[in-house]
Amino acid sequence: MTSRFARWRKSTRSGPQADCVEVAVRDDRTTVGVRDSKAPAGAVLSVPLPAWACFVGEVKRGGFGRP
Repeated sequence: MTSRFARWRKSTRSGPQADCVEVAVRDDRTTVGVRDSKAPAGAVLSVPLPAWACFVGEVKRGGFGRP
């Protein structure tokens, strides 16, 4: 089955140099795709939606902050 990601978007915190990643939710809402904004035709990292939600929640809580 082919992965279908629609509506890629960049973080609102992305800088003007476009050195960032883009994310998109797969059409069937099971997976989040992550790709390099400078290489949109390149590889896509696929992450299960529940794992992505956990990751984003941990980032928002500061769980990956520097010591």
